[in-house]
Parts: sequence; C-alpha cells; structure tokens
Amino acid sequence: MVNLVAAQTPLLHGLMKMAGVQPHRVEIEPGTVMNFWVPNGTIKKPQKGEKNKNPTLTKPNKPVIVLVHGFAAEGIVTWQFQVGALTKKYSVYIPDLLFFGSSITDKTDRSPAFQAETLVKGLKKFGIEKCIVVGFSYGGMVAFKMAELYPDLVQAMVISGSILAMTDSISEATLSELGYKSSSELLLPNSVKGLKTLLSVATYKKLWFPNKLHKDYLEVMFTNRKERAELLEGLVINNKDPTIPRFVQKIHLLWGENDQIFNLGLAQNMKGQLGETATFQGIRKAGHLVHLERPCVYNRCLKRFLASLLENGVQK
Repeated sequence: MVNLVAAQTPLLHGLMKMAGVQPHRVEIEPGTVMNFWVPNGTIKKPQKGEKNKNPTLTKPNKPVIVLVHGFAAEGIVTWQFQVGALTKKYSVYIPDLLFFGSSITDKTDRSPAFQAETLVKGLKKFGIEKCIVVGFSYGGMVAFKMAELYPDLVQAMVISGSILAMTDSISEATLSELGYKSSSELLLPNSVKGLKTLLSVATYKKLWFPNKLHKDYLEVMFTNRKERAELLEGLVINNKDPTIPRFVQKIHLLWGENDQIFNLGLAQNMKGQLGETATFQGIRKAGHLVHLERPCVYNRCLKRFLASLLENGVQK
C-alpha cells in the first residue's frame, strides 16, 4: 500500500524548488554528511565535458536566514510555510540536523554543541560569513549553541518554543505536567496513539487526521530512532552545570501563547535571564507548533523583526 506521506514528498520538494531553494548534501568531514536546502542560484552544476564533476558553490547575495527545525520533522517539513515568505528578500538555508532527513555521522557525540559545530562547518562551505538563525524547539537549543560558540557568524536569533538548556529539573517538571516519564516517550512515539497524543500536546486546535496518515508519518519521519533517543539523552544537563552565556546578539522570542511543552512562564523567565538583548512576542490561539498553526501571523511577526534588524545595519 502506498505511503501517503512519502507520496507527497515529491510535491513538497517541487514546491520548495518553486519557492527558490534546492537540496544539496555536503560532506562536513569523512563519516559526516549534512543535507541542506539552499538558494537556487548558489549551486552551479558542471557543464557537459567539464573535468570537475562537482557542483560549484557560490556565496549568497542577500542577507542569510538559517531555519533550524525541531525534533518531530526534518527541515522543509518544519518550515514549509515560511520558505516562500522569505526567499524574495533573503537567502534562505534549511539544514537537516544529524539523524534527520539524509544527514548522518559516524561520530558518537550527541550534544547540541556538536550539532551546532557541524551545522556551522556546513554553512561555511557555502561561503556564509554572517547569518540570522531562526530556531524551533530542539533547533532553538542548537541555535543558542551556535550563537554562543560563533558570535561573529550569528548576528541575531529568533527562537520559538525552546529554552537555553534542558536542565534535569525543567525536563522532569515539563514531562510530569504532560504525564510522561521520559522525553523519548513524548517525542519518539512508536504508535498511532502516541503520535496523536504528541500532536494534541503540540497544537492549540485539536486536528483530525486518519490513522493511515499517522501511521505513514511514523514510518517516514521517525527514522534513526536509536540515535535520536541518544540526542534526547544528550540534551539534559545537571541543574548545577548551566551558566547563562552572555549573548551579544539580539534575540527575539516568538511564542505560541498556548504552548504546553515550553509554556509562557518558561519563555518569560528566559527573557529575564537573557537581559536587554531579548524581546518577546506571543501569538494568540497557537501552541508549540505556532509556525504551522498560524503561519501567516508567524511570518508577519518574523519578517517585521528581520526588517528591523536590516534597518539597524545587520548584515550590511
């Protein structure tokens, strides 16, 4: 029987190419490959008869936006409603983090810092010297690490449904409120019932999809389960370990006001920890998946913040 999610993938890929991006896999180092969706004009395929068979990568000619996905889907599935809204004014890059999509590594490090380091190495291969990072959920934690470790590269951030670091107390409190014993139980469902529950927790409006679609989504999107479980284990740090980095970048927290996974209290507390460089904006009637539930409102807020950055000289 046809997998409905897999059958729709060529259509989504076609729409993304029409929106101005195309896929390109980059070998970061032997054993580590990361897939990106990159601006169409930055990849030049070799002509017939040319000795060099590898595509030529060219630097972007517009301000660079990097969209970093969360844990339940790869890059373009997560950001499918944002890409077309941004590509006219920005060079948009959408990575698949390690163990998502076709990105893989034989290294054993599962920390957000390793994801950040690998992603930055990939961006540099495209000639990117400055960028604004938009991170959602797990991708937000990776984005924070990018900004901490590479302040000259990351000029500003937009963070949705994420936190600076998953301490053991935050992890335990969040899971307890939602009725789960572990992050894997919540974020790596292995049944239709588990996926339905995850979607129910992650959205404001309760959506209905046939069981067949849930089953097909599980088969296509939840691959590399062992490695992803290790990524979740690598997220949690001891309460005694976290220190709040002093970020030099402007950070805009763009939140679904009905987020049940990382609620408004956590967001407001994080804004206080980040200090004067951080701003907060809530979107009504939206949960954790705010960018998918209310894409028009989310895109409007996102573009307004990005425009303000450009007006103040970012990436000029």
